[in-house]
Formats: sequence, C-alpha cells, structure tokens
Amino acid sequence: MDLAPDLAENIGSGRWFRGAGTLAILSAVSLALWPDFAPLEAAPAMQVDDGVRDEFRSQMILPLALGADSGRHMGATPSVIELESAPERPQLDLLATLARGDSFKRMLQRAGVGSGDASRVNELISRAINLSDIESGTQVDITLGRRPERGAARPLDSLNFRARFDLALEIARVDGNLSLKRIPITVDDTPLRIRGTVGNSLYRSARAAGAPASAVQQFLKTLGDQVDMSRSVSPTDTFDIIVAHRRAATGERQAGKLLYAGIDRAGVSKIQLMRWGSDGRFYEASGVGEQRSGLVAPVPGPISSRFGMRRHPILGYRRMHSGMDFRARHGTPIVAVTDGRVVGAGRMGGCGNAVRLNHGGGMETRYCHMSRMAVRRGQSVRRGQVIGYVGSTGLSTGPHLHYEMYRGGRAVNPATVKFVTRAQLSGEELRKFRSALAALKTVEAGEAFADIEPDVPVDAEPVREIDKLEQPKPVG
Repeated sequence: MDLAPDLAENIGSGRWFRGAGTLAILSAVSLALWPDFAPLEAAPAMQVDDGVRDEFRSQMILPLALGADSGRHMGATPSVIELESAPERPQLDLLATLARGDSFKRMLQRAGVGSGDASRVNELISRAINLSDIESGTQVDITLGRRPERGAARPLDSLNFRARFDLALEIARVDGNLSLKRIPITVDDTPLRIRGTVGNSLYRSARAAGAPASAVQQFLKTLGDQVDMSRSVSPTDTFDIIVAHRRAATGERQAGKLLYAGIDRAGVSKIQLMRWGSDGRFYEASGVGEQRSGLVAPVPGPISSRFGMRRHPILGYRRMHSGMDFRARHGTPIVAVTDGRVVGAGRMGGCGNAVRLNHGGGMETRYCHMSRMAVRRGQSVRRGQVIGYVGSTGLSTGPHLHYEMYRGGRAVNPATVKFVTRAQLSGEELRKFRSALAALKTVEAGEAFADIEPDVPVDAEPVREIDKLEQPKPVG
C-alpha cells in the first residue's frame, strides 16, 4: 500500500487525505510516547550549605545587584571585629598643579596644607621669587605628616617644585620650623643653529632638520617680507636658522624666538637678517631694516567691489567708489596694512564706525563700516595689528569692509600701491649690531645639543613597578 504519499501532489484528492491522516496518526503516536520533560539533576560533587556558599560569594567578582561584597577584596567573616576608627597613614605624598589664575596659597590649601603652613610657605617663596612669575601648570610635590590630633590639618613635612627654568625651591621642616632651600640649576643659553638644503619644500626640509615649527613659521614670514620666496629661493639653496635656545642640566630644553634668518644662494647675494632692538625688528647684515613690500589685505576675504565708478547699492545712482570692498563675516578682525598712527577713530558719516591711519609721506588709509574699533586717536599701530572688527554701520547693505587709501588728500586705487618700510642703523648702534651678528654666526650647527654636566645625580637603576605604587597622588 502507498502509506507515505507526497502531500505536494494531487492536493484535495482521496489519496492526499489518506496521506494527511497517516501523518496526523503518526505524530500523535510520537507525542504520546515522548519521555518526561522534567530536567535530570546530577548528584553534587560536594555538599554546599549556606556557609560554604557565603565563602564562595566573598571571593567572586559579581555585580552588587547579585549580592557581591566587592570585586577586589575578600569579604569579611564573622570573626572580623571592626575598629572604632581606622589608623591614618603616617605620611601622605601629593602632587599639586598650579592652575591658571590661581594663587599659590589657595593651591596649597586645596591640597590639604593648613592655613598657617600655607601662609608661611607663601612668605618664604616670595622672598626667593616673585609669586606672579611662577607659570601656570607648575607641579608641586607635597609631603604631609601625621595629624597631631583628630580633626586637625596635617602638618607640612616637605615641599619642592621648579620655580624657574634655572631654579628649584625646596621647603622642609627642621626642628619644627619650615625653612627654604634654593637649588640653582645650570642653564646653557647657546642658540640653536640649523642648516640644510631647501629642497622641494623649505618648511619640510627645516622641520626634518630639527627646527621647531614655530621657528620655521617665523623664518618663512621674515624672509617673505624681504623677498619673493617663490622666485628668489631655489631647491639647491641652503637655509640657515638660529633660534634662541635654553637647556638645563636636568635635561629640559626650551626653544625661543627666531634670532637669525639666512639663505645662501648660489651666484646671488646672501640673505642675512638678524633680530635687533627692543621692538624685535629684523635688519640686514648691512644695517638696513626689514623691507616690507606689497599690499597686505586688511581682512582675509575676497574683493567684492573695486575702485572706480559704480551704481551705489543704497543711493541708487552712479558715483565714484573711492576704495575697495572686502567681503567678510561680521566680527572678522581688521588689521593695519602697514605701520602708522591713528588720526581718526569714530563715526564718520556714511562710513559708519571708521578708523583713519596716517603712514607718513602723505599716505593715509581708512577702514569703514566697523562693528567695533580696537584703537583710539593718537595711538601708533604696527603692520598686521588689529584695529577693529567687520560690521555694517553707516551706508551698508551687509557686513563688509570698505577700505580707502589717500595720497596727498586724494583717493587712489589701493591695488596700485606698494608699501616699503625700511629702517637704517648708523654710528654706534650699527657697530654693536655688526658685532652681535658676527658673534651669532660663530655658533656651530648643533652646538646647542652638546652634553652638559648635570646638577643632580641620575639614578642608574630603573624604577621598579612595585615602587610606582608609592608615587605621589595628584590633586587638582
């Protein structure tokens, strides 16, 4: 007999119903003969009572919601008797950091130093160094002793920190009194001189030679004010950078301002510029000051309207546009295009808030529609100094800068004018300048990296991991 017909064929026929009935009967028989659904429990390997279960729980890492006592410590057994008061550590090592705008005394008090000790420390340190000269971010190692009684502040046992690059201060308690010890640190001020080939990129070549990024940027800006870098410097030229540099006997180093910028060009005169004077101006080896040429854009924005006749967007008729409009967002800083003196700062009719600068030789510039002015009448300004901020005051349809230039009182096209700023040294000042330049050029490349004798002993043995557990605890 056909006991297992294909149920996918001849659906609805007598043969199909006979097969469906056979399937139902066989399924019912299978379910009827199925064993019990209850779980089978195996015999335990050991007898676990409540005491054993508590012991296991105290040694397990479990969430507190499941009854764990702790993730790291052994749970206390009934044999443990709690103390009325836990004993304190005899000493406490802390590492405090002087925050910006904070005072040295408040920093000590937040670290746990009592007000009396903090005032005494403040007094001792002020005798050795001006407290305002301590830079923010200075870290102070503090050791606090045992409390004389419950509730009292811990006494200060010792304190030491780097007050200056060339000076460390240490305060210790001797016979119950705090005393200060000055620890001078030998510092070498040999400038850092770096030389190399320009190559495809002067910036990348100087950075690869070890020059700090800030010094390279100053170097490029100084040379860019003197010559056209894209035309006057070739890949085979040699750059010469000298930067102020300090290194301490303890190993720290500080790179300062650019002192000398030079380019040795094959077959062409060398470029030699050295910083001189209180204003930090660069002078050529001949004693002639830096030559700054070209139009400096007063704001970093595109020109939306040039000098010449045009239809005024508000008045609606054609008239002379006596300047250049720069498109910029509201609040963008406006800088002076060259050195000058403020001869006007305030409301100026259709110009709105405006600043007028006199640059000497009959040249003047005016900056209009400012939202806010940053200079006052009679003030001297330098090239690139912020004198105001972009706005839309006066006859203006939106935030922008209207920039005008005058020669002898007549408006001229700013795009056709180039400024040149020069200064000349002479007499005794020129002699001192050339002497300083000759001494500076005697510095050898890499001389600043030579080893110097350390002032403090250097530990020969490495710090063990277990010793790191005793490092001072940092505080805010």
